[in-house]
Amino acid sequence: MSDGNVIESDRAHVWHPYTQHGSSRAPLEIKRASGAFLYDRNDRAIFDGISSWWVTLHGHAQPEIARAIAEQAGVLEQVIFTDFTHEPAAALARELSAVLPGDLSRCFFSDDGSTAVEVALKIAIQFWANAGEKRPLVAALENAYHGDTFGAMSVSGRGLFTAPFQDRLFEVVRLPDPSSGDLLAALNQLIADRGKELAAIIVEPLLLGAGGMRVYGEQLLRDIRERVNRSGALFIADEVLTGFGRTGPLFACERAGIEPDIICLSKGLTGGFLPLGVTAVREEIFERFVSDDRSRMLFHGHSYTANPIACAAARASLKLLDEASKLRRDSIEAVHRDRLARLGTHPRVRNTRVLGTLGAFDLADSSGYLDPRGGTLAEYALQNNILLRPLGGTVYLLPPFCTLPEELLYAYEVIARFLDMT
Repeated sequence: MSDGNVIESDRAHVWHPYTQHGSSRAPLEIKRASGAFLYDRNDRAIFDGISSWWVTLHGHAQPEIARAIAEQAGVLEQVIFTDFTHEPAAALARELSAVLPGDLSRCFFSDDGSTAVEVALKIAIQFWANAGEKRPLVAALENAYHGDTFGAMSVSGRGLFTAPFQDRLFEVVRLPDPSSGDLLAALNQLIADRGKELAAIIVEPLLLGAGGMRVYGEQLLRDIRERVNRSGALFIADEVLTGFGRTGPLFACERAGIEPDIICLSKGLTGGFLPLGVTAVREEIFERFVSDDRSRMLFHGHSYTANPIACAAARASLKLLDEASKLRRDSIEAVHRDRLARLGTHPRVRNTRVLGTLGAFDLADSSGYLDPRGGTLAEYALQNNILLRPLGGTVYLLPPFCTLPEELLYAYEVIARFLDMT
C-alpha cells in the first residue's frame, strides 16, 4: 500500500478512539519505532513522551520481547484456556505471584485493563454471594478512571466519558477524590453506616490517571487500606497504569507498603507489545469459588484468555525489570523533579507533581478535559517532534524507561517554549 493510500484508507474506513472525526486533523502515519522514538513515513523521529498511551515500558521494538514473541508464535500461537494450559501462562502466573505485593497467588487472565477490572468486580461480588452474605455495595473514588466497558465505567468518576450511558451504569458509593477531598471522613461514615453491606472498594493507588494525573499520598493510601481491612470488605487495587515500575517500585502498592486483596494489571504487562490483562487475588478468595457445585465457579472468560504469545511477551518484559531498569527510572524521575521545579514558577503553570516516571502540571485557569489549550500544545509539540496528549488542561510526560535525560530535557524545552508563547 502506498503512503497516500494508507491515509486515504484510514479516513474512509477507520474509527479512531477518543477522536472527534468532524474536526480532527488527518492521522499521522507511523512506519516504525525504536527505543523512545516513533518514525513517520518520511522517517522523522518523534519522541514518544506518553509511552503510546502509557503502555510502552522499556522502549519500542525492544529486542528481547520481540524475539520472545517470534519464538512463541512458531511453537504455539493460541489454545482454548478452559481445560487446557501451557507453559507461557503457567510460568507467567508463577513469576507474577513472586513479585506482586502480598499473597496474590492466583492469576486470572483477560484481554486489557478494562476487562481486568470487570473480572475484579465480578470476583468481589460473587465472593460474598458464594458465602451466602448479602454485600451489594461497591465503593469507588471521584475522578477515578477504570476503563470503558460498562462495569469499569460504573466505578469510574461520572462525567464527560460516561454521560451518554448514565442510566445504564450500576450505582456505586462515591468517595471524595483523595487528592483534594476528605476521603477518610467519608469512608469512616460509610463503614459506620453500611460497612456490612460493602463488598469492595476499588482505587487507583497513589495516582488517578485519566482523571487528571491526580497524585495523593502514601499515608492516605495506607489509611484507606487499614479501614477497608477492618470493615471486612475487599480492597481492589487498579494498577493498570501504575504497575511495573511507573511509580518507582514495581507496584504503587509496594511504594505505600500495602497489600491488596485483588490487583488489576495490563498496559505495561507485555512491555507494550500486545494486549493482555491479569486480575490476581489472594488464595482465600480463590478458594471461595472452589466447590463440587459448578454454579459457584467464576462465569467469565475470553476467547484469547492467556494467549501464549502475549504471555511470552509478558515474561520477557518482566525479566527486563532489573536493577538497570530501576536506575533508568530514577534518572527519569530526577529530570522531572529538576524541570518541574523550574516550570513551577511560570505564571501559566499550577500544581506541579512527580511520581516516579510521571511528571505533570496543570495549566492555569484550566477548564478541564475539553480545555482547547491541551490540543494546541499537542500540535505544537508534534511540530517539534514530541508526542504529547494532554488531558485537557493537565500536561504530563510519562516516557518509556529507555529515555535518556537529554531526550526528556528537550521535551521540557518544547513545553516551556509553548508556555512562553501563549
